[in-house]
Amino acid sequence: MRVEDSNIPAVKMLTPGKHGDHRGFFSEVYNRHSLAQAGIDIDFVQDNHSSSAEKGTVRGLHFQTPPFAQDKLVRVARGAVFDVAVDLRRGSPTYGRHVSAVLSAEAWNQLLVPIGFAHGFMTLEPDTEVIYKVSNYYAPEHDEGLLWNDPDLAIRWPLDTATAVLSTKDGDLPRLAEIDSPFSCRPEAPRETT
Repeated sequence: MRVEDSNIPAVKMLTPGKHGDHRGFFSEVYNRHSLAQAGIDIDFVQDNHSSSAEKGTVRGLHFQTPPFAQDKLVRVARGAVFDVAVDLRRGSPTYGRHVSAVLSAEAWNQLLVPIGFAHGFMTLEPDTEVIYKVSNYYAPEHDEGLLWNDPDLAIRWPLDTATAVLSTKDGDLPRLAEIDSPFSCRPEAPRETT
């Protein structure tokens, strides 16, 4: 497993080994021991799997608030996505900035999105499937997000944003300037939300 820092070091790019022959391939896509040796010691508790029929589908930008905040390990099983993580840690020198990467079944890469970041993606191919591990269970009352095309985030989405396919919920999320982030990069405990 190759582990690389992104332009915001808390977000990591992981690339598992992939061994192929005439039958197909084998890959160990997750190994807790190997990641712990690389300094990533996260107890993942749930796997999520999404399928998006249309190219240009947007999901996000989502996060869960404490005490149900989630680390995410995201990979693509079929197709490709433009994946984004936005830093929401108050006091961080990169607050409001983002990391973006193309994740694809062909590249076989993964993105580690830690607690304190909003996460989302845009599909680059039809019939794209995304699988991601999370470190806390889904808690609807703690499910929040940011508007995916907030100009203050300056995300350069790769496809025409006017034709993006998204849920009503994702289209109505607040802008960065409208949220009170519950996350901090300082060693204090995250603030509880009401």
